[in-house]
Parts: sequence; C-alpha cells; structure tokens
Amino acid sequence: MSEVTDLSNANKQKLVSDMKVVVADAEEILRATAGVAGEKMGDLRERFGERLRDARIRLADAEAALVDRTKAAARATDDYVHENPWRAVGLAAAVGLLLGVIIGRR
Repeated sequence: MSEVTDLSNANKQKLVSDMKVVVADAEEILRATAGVAGEKMGDLRERFGERLRDARIRLADAEAALVDRTKAAARATDDYVHENPWRAVGLAAAVGLLLGVIIGRR
C-alpha cells in the first residue's frame, strides 16, 4: 500500500512540476505579446492573464495538499515502525530478499 502511495505522490509531484513549467511558459508568452496592438489581442491577453492567475492559485493549493498528504504518510509510517519494530524489520528483510532474488535472476 505504501508503495502505491509513494508512486501516486511521485506522479502528483511530477504533475505539479510540469504545471509550473507550463505556467512559466504561459507567462513568458503573455509578456512577449505585450507589445502586440489590437483590441481583440488585448481582450485575449486579459482573459489569458486571469486564467493564468487562477491556475497559479490552484497549483499552489494542489502543491500544499500534496505536501500535507506526504507528511501525513511519513508520520503514519514512522508511527507504525515505532509501534511494530520487529514487524517493520521483517518486512524490510522480506523486501530486500525479494529484490535480491529479482536482481540475481538478471
């Protein structure tokens, strides 16, 4: 279950990172077209700017939620290991053995 959560968190972190790049590129495009005249272009830039601000806010919220969930998962894992140290050691040994078998087969 933890492995699935880690993968899901990694995917979410990648999505947040990709969205930051898209927002930065969109801001650059918006600045580059600032000198283009025309009422239609001005309206388009204004709408685009509003949507970009909204996207930036939602992105910050998503990133904060992801960090909170990651911290909660880490705390839960830490609590479990402290409550069940021998079970955690056994699980880690089993995973290590499984990885050793898989790597040894190659």
